[in-house]
Amino acid sequence: MKRVVITGIGVKSAIGNTKEVFWENICAGKHGIRLIDTFDTSDFDIKVAALDNDFNSEEYMDKKEARRTDRYCQLAVAAALDAMKDCGCELKEAYDPYRVGVIVGSGIGGLHTWEAEHNKYLEKGPKRVSVFFIPSMIANMASGMISIRTGLKGANFCPVTACASSNHALGEAFHKIRYGLLDACVAGGAEACITKFSAAGFNNMTALTKSDDPDRASIPFDKERSGFVMGEGAGILILEELEHAKARGAKIYAEIVGYGATGDAYHITSPDPGAGAAAKCLEFAVQDAGLQMTDIDYINAHGTSTPLNERVETSAIKQAFGDHASKLMVSSTKSMTGHMLGAAGAVEGIVTALALRDGIVPPTVGYQVPDEDCDLDCVPNQARKADIHYALSNSLGFGGHNATICFKKYED
Repeated sequence: MKRVVITGIGVKSAIGNTKEVFWENICAGKHGIRLIDTFDTSDFDIKVAALDNDFNSEEYMDKKEARRTDRYCQLAVAAALDAMKDCGCELKEAYDPYRVGVIVGSGIGGLHTWEAEHNKYLEKGPKRVSVFFIPSMIANMASGMISIRTGLKGANFCPVTACASSNHALGEAFHKIRYGLLDACVAGGAEACITKFSAAGFNNMTALTKSDDPDRASIPFDKERSGFVMGEGAGILILEELEHAKARGAKIYAEIVGYGATGDAYHITSPDPGAGAAAKCLEFAVQDAGLQMTDIDYINAHGTSTPLNERVETSAIKQAFGDHASKLMVSSTKSMTGHMLGAAGAVEGIVTALALRDGIVPPTVGYQVPDEDCDLDCVPNQARKADIHYALSNSLGFGGHNATICFKKYED
């Protein structure tokens, strides 16, 4: 089996559109949650979101292409181009382009386009619906456009598993390189669905917080948590086979060593309160890495700030790790980025890789009121220096989709 390393990072989020600014804000415990100003919330219970207001698509594509491309896809392409630049080479020249894949997930896809074109259909009739509606809306277009822009011709697809989408993308890319099917892969996820229609749907299913205080809105593991905060953005990682990366002198952020995936077989939105499948997912990722459960130092939790999620995730961690659960650091960076849905796993994978590189465990910010049902070390409010060697990034998606990635501090 081949070793797989991370050599490039691109991120778009409410707390930064470069990896440097993003990581600086993570370490400082700075969140990007603010009052929604992109649509009128007068008729809505929800008032806050984690919007990426600083993103400018025209830095990455001309106006004509931007008009024909949904926001989620713009974010994905931008993050991918940044990651390609960061990795220090043109992958289609360094490798056989058929040996470099693009695996980019999205939970929902082009919802901005869907909403705008549906409104146009209702107001102006079917002939006014854009010819670009379908290609702009479909969730796989991000991976398609990244391939078109970069000339990479290897395995190209889009995992769609709700909030676990981009963790599945990382895991599938990792396995393809590990078992020799690819030499490198552009992997991650993107999401942009902070719209009226989407907000109404998530709100009516009581998934979102009704707090209008940005500092007390996304508060994972806090007893007063009341629902998640919608976030948007993209995270893209360049994964490469280690020997190829070393041969070209690539910088290496961290190593991916394990991947677990399970299904709850329980409910369309709620996680299984028994937490058995979520626990097995953690175990499978550690087993896939050839490690013992006691080797893990840190978990970047799914941690959505919903009453049920943290109870279930805490139970899963205790089932999987036993006595070692009390020794783990377990933080949720959704307290800063909001819940980025299909992009969450990849962005949290970036956090986990940088945490291993720098020996800094990110905090769970906004934490004030302890919850006896979530009695893990959630690294409250301040980042912590720690010599960590192995870490997990955990994702749970509507439909019962679970995915966990195991990362290792890179050592030659």
